[in-house]
Parts: sequence; C-alpha cells; structure tokens
Amino acid sequence: MTEVRWTTQAADGLQAIYDFIGRDSEQYAQVIIEGILAAIDNLEQFPLLGRTVPERSRDDLRELIKPPYRIVYRISEVIYILTIFRTSRMFPSSLE
Repeated sequence: MTEVRWTTQAADGLQAIYDFIGRDSEQYAQVIIEGILAAIDNLEQFPLLGRTVPERSRDDLRELIKPPYRIVYRISEVIYILTIFRTSRMFPSSLE
C-alpha cells in the first residue's frame, strides 16, 4: 500500500467544497465529501488509477475525475493530493 498525504491546498479545497455545498445542505455536502475521500482511498492500492493531467506533460502528475471535481495528485515515494477543484475551472497555475 502506498501512503497518501495531503497538501494544505488540497485540504483547504476539500473544506471549501464542504462549506459551499453545506450552505444549502450539510447532508449533501457530507455525501459529496465522502465520495471524494472514497476515490482517494483507492489510490493507496492503485496509484496509477487516475489519468495523466492533460494540461501538464508529466508522468508523475495524475488526476481522478469525480464529477464535478478534479482531484490532482503527484506520485513519488508517497502520493501527494495536490488540489481539488471543479472541472469547470481553469487548471491552477501553481501547485504545492
């Protein structure tokens, strides 16, 4: 199993998603967050599960699509969850 670590940017992004959806429905926000976390849990056993990021030409940078969100991560000795954002947004110009 590969260890998964979160960057501050990714943790803040997940919290922002919960806060935004939770304004209307805390229950639905919880369902969305649990779905994102379940997708990330799969990376421990299957780190190559995601596709390479089209905006970058790096083999170590991958993403999972959990509509309507993109979960961007980097593979090295451990998996780093770099950011989570809506698919309708532009890819971040900088990642941790």
